[in-house]
This record gives sequence, structure tokens and C-alpha cells, in this order.
Amino acid sequence: MSSKPPKAGRHSIRGSPHIAVIASRFNEELVDELLRRCVDRLAEIGIKSSAISVHRIPGAFELPVAAKIAASSGKFAAVICLGAVVRGDTPHFDFVAGEAARGIQDVAMETQIPVIFGVLTTNTEKQAKERLDAGTRAADAAIEMIQFKKEISSR
Repeated sequence: MSSKPPKAGRHSIRGSPHIAVIASRFNEELVDELLRRCVDRLAEIGIKSSAISVHRIPGAFELPVAAKIAASSGKFAAVICLGAVVRGDTPHFDFVAGEAARGIQDVAMETQIPVIFGVLTTNTEKQAKERLDAGTRAADAAIEMIQFKKEISSR
């Protein structure tokens, strides 16, 4: 079984749906690069910069509540959550990574708004740097899910 995610398709989208990108400040150097790649990919797809709302929050643990606020606002077609949790010498990693993932999924299920998990969960900073394309993949996932929701809703 391959450990690499499938290659993202070439996406395009009509109009410019509003997308919230919520990025943690913890592990800022890593998250800044995830954010840059995400926003660049959204622009490449055709999302206007005025339709991208970037918000910074303290850390990955706060992503679910921030995502819930954004998704519940009715302003966004999707919410992209970006963060980086790097394992340390304590079990803190397990709690933060697990709760962020569970919380983000719960928000998506409760609101039926695509809420994308773009949080790196790695053992080392080196591994995290090798996976910074997760920002691009998060943008692709958001667009694909927006399109999916529109397709299902129009039937």
C-alpha cells in the first residue's frame, strides 16, 4: 500500500466561493508555508483573493472551535484548517493531534460544510517539512468538496 496520497486533479470552479482558511500560529514557520501554498493554490484554481478569509489562531487544539465559528457563520462554502503538530517527548502530541482531528471532523458533520483537515501530524520537524504540500492538497480538497456539495444539491 502506498503511503502517498493520490495526486490532486486539476480543479477549476465557477464563481469564487468564499473560503475561510484558519491557520494556527504554533509551529509558525511550518504553518506559514502551509498557508502560503494553500492560498497560492486557491488563487491558481481561480478563487479571488477577496473570497479568501485568512484567520490566525493560537494552535491546532483551537482549530475545531474556530472552524465551528466560521462554518456556522453562513459566510463560507468551505473551511480549511491548517496546523502542524510535531511529536515531542511527552504525550501532549497525542492529545492535541487526536482532538484536533476529531473536532474538525465533528464540525464538518454537524454543519455539513466542508471542513478540511490540513494539519500535519509528524514525528519530526524534518518530516513536517517534507509534507508541506499538504497546504496545496487542502485547497484541492476544499474545491472538490464544494463542487461535490453543489452537484448533490442541484439534483
